[in-house]
Amino acid sequence: MSLLKVSGLGKSFGGVKAVDEISFDLAAGELLALIGPNGAGKSTTFNMVNGQLRADRGSIKLDGHELIGLPPRSIWKLGVGRTFQIAETFGSLTVVENVQMALLSADGKLLATWRKAAGHKRDEAVELLDKVGMAQQADRPCADLAYGDVKRVELAIAIANNPKLLLMDEPTAGMAPKERNELMALTKKLVVERSMAVLFTEHSMDVVFAYADRMIVLARGRLIAEGKPLEIRDHPKVQEVYFGSGKTFEKKAADKELA
Repeated sequence: MSLLKVSGLGKSFGGVKAVDEISFDLAAGELLALIGPNGAGKSTTFNMVNGQLRADRGSIKLDGHELIGLPPRSIWKLGVGRTFQIAETFGSLTVVENVQMALLSADGKLLATWRKAAGHKRDEAVELLDKVGMAQQADRPCADLAYGDVKRVELAIAIANNPKLLLMDEPTAGMAPKERNELMALTKKLVVERSMAVLFTEHSMDVVFAYADRMIVLARGRLIAEGKPLEIRDHPKVQEVYFGSGKTFEKKAADKELA
C-alpha cells in the first residue's frame, strides 16, 4: 500500500512546464531516488511535495491526506521530515541543543513560552544522536564539527518528529565517498527500523544504485522511466537522456512542443 501517492502533478513558470503531469507512489520502508539531468524538474517536484511550491494541478496524498495547498509546517505536522543540500543547523548551539530545538518544535512549544533547549528532553535527544553515531559529540558546538558530522546531526533533527516520510535533497553533496556511503547506509538502517519512506534526489550515481530500492527519472519535466536500479541502468531512454548526452531526447521534445 502506498504511503505517498503523486498523481498528474504539474507546475509551470510562465510558458515553461517545469513539471508535466507526473505520477508516482512510495511505500513505507522504501527508498525512492528521484534523478535526472539539470533542469529535469527534480527540485520543483521535491518542493511541491514539501509545500514550498504550490502545484498548478494534480494531487499529492500522504497516507490519504491531500498536501496541495498546505503550508510546509502543516505538512511537517502530518509526518514529513526534510534534510537540505546545504545542511541546516544552528552553529552556535551544541549538537544536542540542535536536536532539543527540533523536539521543542515537535511538541509545539517554540511559539508558546520560550524554554531553554538544554532543559527539554535531553535523554531523548541523545538517543536520537546515538542512532546517527553522534552521541559522543553531543556537547560540542555544531560550528566545530566536520561537514559529514553536521549532516548526521541534520538527519537526527529531521527524524525528531518521527516522520512517516523523509525528503532528502542531495543528502551526500560535498561529502567524500566514504562519508557518502556511511550516511546512506545509516539512512537505510533508519528506514528499516522506523518503517519510514524516503524520497531523495542525488547526483552521485554510486549512491543511487547502491541504496535506492526504486528510481524515477525525469527529463524536461516529464517522467521517462521508473523501476528498480538494474532496470533503470539498462533503460534505453535513460541511457540516452541521462547517462548519455540527452541531445536526441531534447530535440524530440522540442519538435513535439513546436508541432
